[in-house]
Amino acid sequence: MTQRRERGAQAERAAAEYLHQRGYRIVETNWRCRQGEIDIIARHGETLVFVEVRARSGGATAAAFESVGPVKQERLARLAHAYLSEHELEDANWRVDIVAVGLRPSAPPLIEHAENALDW
Repeated sequence: MTQRRERGAQAERAAAEYLHQRGYRIVETNWRCRQGEIDIIARHGETLVFVEVRARSGGATAAAFESVGPVKQERLARLAHAYLSEHELEDANWRVDIVAVGLRPSAPPLIEHAENALDW
């Protein structure tokens, strides 16, 4: 596994644990379809949450949020719709969140969570 993929996998594990500790139930990880991949799909109460995980080295998380621009946001919305359609959940309440994970050597990761993060 490349260093970049390992860092991404580490960030996704940290994000899933963070969400679980806050009452989210992880439904799927790394769900794929023709259009791409959703890192984490979770339930939070009655809401289905599609989570994009962004990893950064050195603990910096601000740039991670900035890296999800309009094109990526549109792609995330299309992926969410594809999942909802495939699972016959078109009427479900849903949102897209971003979890930024700052990976630090010899220290726990810094995690920031933006709920309902798409700029509609």
